[in-house]
Amino acid sequence: MDKLTFAGIILAVQPRIRLIRSFDQSSHAYLGFVLRIRGTLAGQEREFTVGIGNAAHAKHQFRAGDAISGECLPVADPEKEPVDYYKTSKLKLTARPEQSPPSAPPPWLGIPPTLPTYRARGHRRLAARTYDTQCLTCIWACRMSVEMIIDHWNPSKKRYRTETFCYGPKSCPLYKPGPTRKVPGRRGMSWTEEDWVDEQATAHRGEHD
Repeated sequence: MDKLTFAGIILAVQPRIRLIRSFDQSSHAYLGFVLRIRGTLAGQEREFTVGIGNAAHAKHQFRAGDAISGECLPVADPEKEPVDYYKTSKLKLTARPEQSPPSAPPPWLGIPPTLPTYRARGHRRLAARTYDTQCLTCIWACRMSVEMIIDHWNPSKKRYRTETFCYGPKSCPLYKPGPTRKVPGRRGMSWTEEDWVDEQATAHRGEHD
């Protein structure tokens, strides 16, 4: 398949992470970063998301407002990726506007931290509606693709969904956790991820960190 050319303005840069769940156990695959872009893709005006690797982001240090261009492919398996397009190449930063004085957060904008920083901070669940209406441009927000292994004795039995999370300061006035999340298991069982999981994951951070 020939790659598609794109060009546009970055609206947001967020971490690109896959969450793997197996009942009450979980792990993360840190894939890179998500660029939300408004521009042209294969000659059509639209808004879309492109996945890039950690090395590409380390080189360009993308942030909202940057103008970029490149080539990409449609994601082969949308259930496993939090982006529309990936395998990006010929990536160019074509323009970077002078940075105006930042408005008071939230949302937090600018160049996002490294993936190890996200991993070290830990996350809390974030209501999907809050993500869509308040956090879509914030560097601390993340929509993850989630792979759920239903039966650890038969790991090929899987389901998929997306979940939204916040890596930002606990004091953020926009933050809303939303309902607890249930993870399906074998023989109709389910496990509920209660609030203590998030509290434990972020216990090392202060209220404004």
